[in-house]
Amino acid sequence: MDIGLKGRKAILAGANAGIGRQVAKVLAAEGCDVALCGRTQSKVDAVVAEVEALGARGLGASVDVTDAEAFPRWVEQAAERLGGADIFIPFVSVNPGVDSPEGWTTVFNGDILPLVRGIHAALPFLEKSDAGAIITISSTGALEEFMGPQPYNALKAAIINYSAALAQKYAPQGLRVNCISPGPVFTEDGPWAYIKENMREFHDSILQQIPMGRMGTGEELARAIAFIASPACRYMTGANVLIDGGITKGVQY
Repeated sequence: MDIGLKGRKAILAGANAGIGRQVAKVLAAEGCDVALCGRTQSKVDAVVAEVEALGARGLGASVDVTDAEAFPRWVEQAAERLGGADIFIPFVSVNPGVDSPEGWTTVFNGDILPLVRGIHAALPFLEKSDAGAIITISSTGALEEFMGPQPYNALKAAIINYSAALAQKYAPQGLRVNCISPGPVFTEDGPWAYIKENMREFHDSILQQIPMGRMGTGEELARAIAFIASPACRYMTGANVLIDGGITKGVQY
């Protein structure tokens, strides 16, 4: 099935590892050119090389996404170098795991503000696309209680609300906005690999809560994200898509 990504252009923020890296590779395999940024230049360069090995054009840079000027400027420059933008996905995220004023500030500055600034910078280019799509990343922690009160869960819930409002605003222009809420996803370079190695009891306790009996893979999530971002899914907007192997127990109506 051709999902219509050949020749499209995607900008991925915070995609030098984990789920973002897998999305970059899946998009490239579908013929989509990819610009990405991350904190570590060597990791960015490695993902760009993987993208180019798949036959797509890859651009990358080390960018501090918390920099209110540098990050939006990179988004604009990436779109200009690609010759436009059809897809924007911010994977930037931080989880201090503490319910304190400092923890809330950390998540707001390191997750929410970069997402908003990135979207605002990308919008002028996405609005010119005939199949513009924004994908935001929330979490199952936003949908039901997980590990007690903490800013990460609450502010990930805010992303779902913000995405839905954006979807309503830009739908008349044909620009789609959807949110993904992943459950535990294991990648060799992601947080669950570290947790498995250093917090095995906690890792196994989470694994036992997943009805499918395993965590998702980065490629599984990436393929779903690529489809939702593609012209093949042109009528979906304002959705929050739960991809979690059944760990979330609440019924969605």
